[in-house]
Amino acid sequence: MPAARSHPTDSTVALLREGYAFLLHRSERDHTDVFETRLLGLPFLCLHGEEAARLFYDPERFERRGAAPPRAQKTLFGQGGVQGLDGEAHRARKGMFMSLMTPDRLRDLARLTTAQWHAAAVKWEMQDRVVLLDEVQELLCRAVCRWAGVPLTPAEVTLRTADFAAMIDSAGAVGPRHWRGRLGRARAERWAGGLIRQVRAGDLDPDEASALRVIALHRDPAGELLDEHTAAVEVLNVLRPTVAVALYVTFTALALHESPEARRDLLSGRGAGEHFVQEVRRFYPFFPFALAKVRRDFEWRGQPFQRGRRALLNLYGTNHDRRLWGDPERFRPGRFRDWNGSAYNFIPQGGGDHVQGHRCAGEWITIELMQGALRFLTEELTYVVPPQDLRVSLTRYPARPASRLVLSGVRRSGGRAGGA
Repeated sequence: MPAARSHPTDSTVALLREGYAFLLHRSERDHTDVFETRLLGLPFLCLHGEEAARLFYDPERFERRGAAPPRAQKTLFGQGGVQGLDGEAHRARKGMFMSLMTPDRLRDLARLTTAQWHAAAVKWEMQDRVVLLDEVQELLCRAVCRWAGVPLTPAEVTLRTADFAAMIDSAGAVGPRHWRGRLGRARAERWAGGLIRQVRAGDLDPDEASALRVIALHRDPAGELLDEHTAAVEVLNVLRPTVAVALYVTFTALALHESPEARRDLLSGRGAGEHFVQEVRRFYPFFPFALAKVRRDFEWRGQPFQRGRRALLNLYGTNHDRRLWGDPERFRPGRFRDWNGSAYNFIPQGGGDHVQGHRCAGEWITIELMQGALRFLTEELTYVVPPQDLRVSLTRYPARPASRLVLSGVRRSGGRAGGA
């Protein structure tokens, strides 16, 4: 790639108009992996591609403290969470999350989620139409709360699901969606804070390996318990992202509907479920970019990086980089048969190392739950996708099918349905 170009004019309007594809379009147009622009009046360095991802996840050059805008902290991420930490504080907090990701614990979550799929299918058989995104958000809320040791009465399910969904839907939003996200976060943090107090007082005794207990009793590098608010934020950083997997599950069902060749390969055994799921994560929009701040002055490909400058790493665009993926706008799961496993060219939930870096701790949960959903949709259910608006707008954050994917005529076709 040639030297970087600078775009001194504000690109906010272009970002709103082009959405997820904004950084990709600029990189392709100017044949560069790094350029400077302004968004909402603030200067940003924009990075694209595999080598840029390697740079972005170098902790000597970039840090996360203060990178996320306050609007995102008050809705999506919360204030004081692991996403904004660096150095030893980040390693210790990330270790807390990674301790929850053992194979046994992942299997436990998969088992609980499968039980919720079966219970939901019984209900769906009695309904004329099922809005898949809404239903999967609820079943994942039930499953992850049980897995995390979080008590959830039947009367609470709708409220908690709505709060998590509002936080997720507030990403990049203005107006009512943003304010619903703020309200949902404030209410959920008060609820989670109460759970932390109960665990610490001995009034609530979740399983020793549960997320609620691990977070409530976690101690920082100085040996101190997390303050109640921070602990509540981190509990939500387990629950909320798991509910967000409903977006990926909805895209999985959309891919089964819109990519009949890939579906036939999967059902005939010529295609692998793991490859199908990975292609869903590559092809469909999830997070558009990751944020960081330059830690120290340096230069890369002719572009000066000044300390304190915010930087965006193009997640969606890197997953659609023609240099890496050849025909990125074609849904082709077989490409993952030959994927080299790089931690920097396939980055739907961030890049780099899970344990030491800022790659999403819940990525393995995402893959496990998506594979379970794929098996259920193809082996346990029959259904019809009636006429509806299935367009996925790249200018909506987070992206989703406009109809949230409606199913009709749902019937169980195999296995044993039941509840949990």
